[in-house]
Amino acid sequence: MMLVLLPMCRTLLRVIRPRIRWLPLDESIWFHRQVAYAMLFWTAIHTMGHYVNFFTVEKTQVRPQLAVQIHYTQAGGITGHVMLFCMLMMYTTAHQKIRQQSFETFWYMHHLFIPFTLGMYTHATGCFIRDTTVPISPFAGDAFWKHCLGYEGWRWELIGGGLYLVERLYREVRARRDTKIVKVVRHPYDAVEIQFVKPSMEYKPGQWLFLNCPSISTQQWHPFTITSCPFDPYNSVHVRQVGDWTRALADAIGAGPAQAKLYNSMDPMGIFEVALQHGQEMPVIRIDGPYGAPAEDVFENEIAVLIGTGIGVTPWASILKSIWHLRQSSSPKRLRRVEFMWICKNTTSFEWFQALLSSLEKLDDSDDFLRIHIYLTQRIDIDTANNIVLNSVGMDKDPLTQLRGRTHFGRPDFARFLYSLRDGIMSPNGGFL
Repeated sequence: MMLVLLPMCRTLLRVIRPRIRWLPLDESIWFHRQVAYAMLFWTAIHTMGHYVNFFTVEKTQVRPQLAVQIHYTQAGGITGHVMLFCMLMMYTTAHQKIRQQSFETFWYMHHLFIPFTLGMYTHATGCFIRDTTVPISPFAGDAFWKHCLGYEGWRWELIGGGLYLVERLYREVRARRDTKIVKVVRHPYDAVEIQFVKPSMEYKPGQWLFLNCPSISTQQWHPFTITSCPFDPYNSVHVRQVGDWTRALADAIGAGPAQAKLYNSMDPMGIFEVALQHGQEMPVIRIDGPYGAPAEDVFENEIAVLIGTGIGVTPWASILKSIWHLRQSSSPKRLRRVEFMWICKNTTSFEWFQALLSSLEKLDDSDDFLRIHIYLTQRIDIDTANNIVLNSVGMDKDPLTQLRGRTHFGRPDFARFLYSLRDGIMSPNGGFL
């Protein structure tokens, strides 16, 4: 039980992650699942052993009890069946399809770990397994503890349970610290940017957080990548409206389906700022985080390859903003080359990011630090293709993105790209292809 709870102590993992590099803490969810599978296997063995034992007790009458009495009138039997029910609900609703179709079901059912943990702590209070047939009360002192066999697990369960309890209490306190929305921007394709200030929040580029809106649901916390950088005077996340909760959040801040007709009547592909200066009240939000992610290790390497698709480019927004600020004064200490690849369906999803990339290119006059690769996967007609070719002749910038790098059409050939990057690194002059 201790091992299944420790990977869920996200604040603890965030603290030790930069200090214990050899431990794959970014795979904490995977480790949590493996421990859960092991628990399921040994629970099945444990339960079958007890059922066989109950049958033997009833058959031999070594104790004057029926199996049904042991099951449903003694602490061990009652707590055992409570734990089995909790495991059944948690394991069945943790399936990937259920998480995708109804995350709330998974979220709420997984909180059955609370009665499961309480059942585990009290599972042996009836002292069913003992070296005497004399009835013993749990309050009998040494007469109880010296005769009860095999109940030592509580020592280890207490460590994991105690750490997790402290973690959850700390997260609840931290999430309720003052947070205020200062700006809302509606982007094309139902993407919404929320800018907020939270003085107590300190983070690194590439990290992420959980966001909660009590007016929508007090219990639902959704993860989002932080798209601002530590140099910005605000914190921000980009939310794509793909489910009931995200659409309700967008409605609450004035940029959702309820206001879609207003925006579409002006320009469905435009970028609009939701006015906050006329006294509109923004909903209260709670922020739990930040938490560490592999993206924050970009500055630990000499060469970084950043790959994003659609709205999934948000982790690199914070990274690239930090690079922009660092490059204004001096180059990052270790990072000397950035290959940024963005695969998007159309150019409109690129607009909100274009200003930042243009600023980065202006700082990179030597063209040897940042190389931007834009891949457009949308099928285009012949007339549009001809116009692109005509407008690009003799131009220093791409006609679609207004960047120095040309737009590629179709999906990237990752093998060719990575091989060419490797060959460039290994070339005698240490250059890049």
